[in-house]
Amino acid sequence: MPSEHTGGFYFGLCYNTCMISIDDFKKVAIRVGEILSAEKVPATDKLLCLTVNLGEEKPRQIIAGIAIHFPDPTSLVGKRCMFVSNLEPRVIRGLESNGMLLAVSTDDGKFSLLEPSGDILPGTRAK
Repeated sequence: MPSEHTGGFYFGLCYNTCMISIDDFKKVAIRVGEILSAEKVPATDKLLCLTVNLGEEKPRQIIAGIAIHFPDPTSLVGKRCMFVSNLEPRVIRGLESNGMLLAVSTDDGKFSLLEPSGDILPGTRAK
């Protein structure tokens, strides 16, 4: 992955050197979600299958590549984190993912989920 100083592309995504308009950014719906369940995706080392309450009528299934950071996936249950909620569904290892968990990591292996402070309800949109 490029360092924060080099920019460039990673998995087709632009880092640091590509600018988008504010109108493009406004299209991204980033919402608080509460993780209701988390389990390893069989036959993978990196994937977890999350069930997430995004403040909608029913929970969503979201596949996240964070298993190496959570040896016990149940430790995620009850956490409120930030999710992109308006991505088109994508099938990953035969499972449909309906969003994206947001997290940060560094080149030296530090990792953190993006978690709102305080009692912010699921479904609350980032502004």
